[in-house]
Amino acid sequence: MKFIHTADLHLDSPLRGLSSYADAPAERLRTATRDAFHNLVSRAIDEQVDFMVIAGDVYDGDWKDFNTGLFFIRQMGRLRQAGIPVFLLYGNHDAESEMTRGLELPDNVNVFSSRKAETFRIDDKKVALHGRSFKVAATTENLLPSYPAPVAGWLNIGVLHTALEGNAEHAAYAPCSVAELQVKGYQYWALGHVHEHWMLRGDVTIAYPGNLQGRHIREQGARGALMVTVEDSEITDVERLEVDVLRWHAVDIDIGGAEDRRGAIRLVGQAMEQLLNTTETDKPLALRVVFKGQSNVHEELVSDEGQLRQEVIAQAVSLDADRIWVEKVRVASSAPDATRSFSEEEAQGALGELEGLALSAQDDPEFVRSLLADWQALLEKLPHDVLQTDSDLSGVRKDPHAHVSEQIRLATSMLMTRVGQHARSS
Repeated sequence: MKFIHTADLHLDSPLRGLSSYADAPAERLRTATRDAFHNLVSRAIDEQVDFMVIAGDVYDGDWKDFNTGLFFIRQMGRLRQAGIPVFLLYGNHDAESEMTRGLELPDNVNVFSSRKAETFRIDDKKVALHGRSFKVAATTENLLPSYPAPVAGWLNIGVLHTALEGNAEHAAYAPCSVAELQVKGYQYWALGHVHEHWMLRGDVTIAYPGNLQGRHIREQGARGALMVTVEDSEITDVERLEVDVLRWHAVDIDIGGAEDRRGAIRLVGQAMEQLLNTTETDKPLALRVVFKGQSNVHEELVSDEGQLRQEVIAQAVSLDADRIWVEKVRVASSAPDATRSFSEEEAQGALGELEGLALSAQDDPEFVRSLLADWQALLEKLPHDVLQTDSDLSGVRKDPHAHVSEQIRLATSMLMTRVGQHARSS
């Protein structure tokens, strides 16, 4: 017997952080979440699986129109025609409180109740599926105690939308511990909510399939679902199915060995080409290019970051404009020592004093308070999607005090580079 475990489809959720430019494959990416789910349904039909489990967050909140729901029903209809039942649990993004619209689902779709934990049985296969949907998005109590005892002699599958305790990357919805899951007596836990693939094998298999399609730079690498093989009510194999249609990557470029700006740009092209060669054909890549390391080339890179971005994009479109999208270019490198580039002792002393004053600003309470107030005023004006997409901005907003030192250090590095360039040119 085989079944597919998936979660976190987030149908019609936009891909965030992709600014448009000439030759970017924008049209191919508009339906990425739909295309990934269509791919999964096709795999389910091709593999002739016995059923599918969806562990929450089919949607990304209420629909803008009915097209999102109609697409999902169309896919459920494909499974119905193939004789594949679906067991569906709603999570925080598609909880009853989040949805104002609704459509009748095909009769092959079994939806777990949000009032209490519910069990669905597949009698001819001796499978019992236990689960409970979210009634409200902010479901922060442990739902596990309400799950029923296992059916003796059957394969028992628990379906739960949870962050598990200790997962700081995700909101603590329906929290519980691994130990609690292990002692429940089920053979398999089909979890949802955490977007990264994770699995614990043993007498009890506990698994997150991850989301079907990465939507921003923090969701990098292959995405998909799990196909589980069962023999005599025991889990014998769990295979990862990659169905994503776009893949996100951060490309780190060490400029330590680059002789000049052109050399650094050539390193970007080589890294892009290597990614193309190691990623399956025709799958678009969304790349964040990050320059790292220490080199005199750093000064050339920060001198005009707008021009630098265009040079990086030029590398992408020359290799394969239909497959590479440059999400962002960041310069996180540094100069070996900006103050040592001056031969005059007096200039070195003045620059050193300037650098010391800039770095000491973090110890000035009045300056820090003023800086934090300015940051907060700017951050409050930014759209929520922008803050979610950029981890640096999100971090500053959540804990500005913790980011003061790092931001002052980065600003000081840029200041010293610009001052050094001006001094040499004058």
